[in-house]
Amino acid sequence: MDTKETLKAWVREYTESLYSFAVSKIPDTEIGKDLVQDTFLAAYTGFDSYNGKSSPKTWLLGILKHKIADYYRDAYKNAVYQDSNSSGSPFFEDTGMWNVKHMPKHFDANSNLLDDTGFLYVLNDCMEKLPQKLNTVVQLKYYTNQSGSQICKDLNISATNFWQILHRAKLRMRECLEINWFKA
Repeated sequence: MDTKETLKAWVREYTESLYSFAVSKIPDTEIGKDLVQDTFLAAYTGFDSYNGKSSPKTWLLGILKHKIADYYRDAYKNAVYQDSNSSGSPFFEDTGMWNVKHMPKHFDANSNLLDDTGFLYVLNDCMEKLPQKLNTVVQLKYYTNQSGSQICKDLNISATNFWQILHRAKLRMRECLEINWFKA
């Protein structure tokens, strides 16, 4: 089978699973479709580098992961950041966990909020309200599970800047969740 026929078969077989993965990492379904399309284009142009040591799906998924990281990297670099909350309040411990004194009201650490579709809707809404630079760092850290050092490298920021951005994002998320979920 030649390159074009092989790729046509891969498109038929793997598009749905690649798209599902993309939209689990990217909040915009149209961007998810574009990234899957870019993945197949990259697979076509780099087909000679596919050595068959991994399955085609694994190889394509690796390409897609790089496309997702590129998307967030570009979004970060092109974003305009305006900080309206520079109070520096110590809401979180060094470990990233809530400081007990500043924990949201009615917060039950043992609850499974991520199983509650209403909470997930509010959480996603709060994420969308974050300034792009904050949103990008949160997405890379918590949705794509990249390490802080990798994010710093990809976004060309210092570790201090990374942790400051993450801290500011947590403060804004806390405020949004308290207003729209915990006090609702």
